[in-house]
Amino acid sequence: MKCPFCRDLENKVIDSRLSKDGDIIRRRRECLRCQRRFTTYERVEEILPMVVKKDGRREQFDRHKVLEGLRLACNKRPVSAEQLEELVDGIERKLQEMGEKEVPTSVIGEAAMRELARLDEVAYVRFASVYRSFKDLGEFMSELKELISERKASQKK
Repeated sequence: MKCPFCRDLENKVIDSRLSKDGDIIRRRRECLRCQRRFTTYERVEEILPMVVKKDGRREQFDRHKVLEGLRLACNKRPVSAEQLEELVDGIERKLQEMGEKEVPTSVIGEAAMRELARLDEVAYVRFASVYRSFKDLGEFMSELKELISERKASQKK
């Protein structure tokens, strides 16, 4: 592991801890050259399907792209970074469980929207407005009306 400060390859592990779920190992390291400390995270490299974009292009699933889109939607909202990480973890698990070689972006987007609606309705509307690229105010309003009716139905239960 290269030291992020001096770029030297020689370092030692000071402390290792498992995440709550046990799927990530956090390692605290110390560079033997500059004696500065840094943290690394290890996770099993899982084979995820190719993502089929709306225009037909295919690319590798990029966790960071999904996370960044969610962060933008949750900007200045009471949603923690940990909640967003868990949301993306859930999407990755779902994709692996599907066992498909290719998945359309709609599967990822819809899963993200479902979870965002549960976490924060404002973030959900923000994400949906970009993801669904509403053509006019009418489409946007119908999405809001649907969200309101779902909310009322869940409150009656």
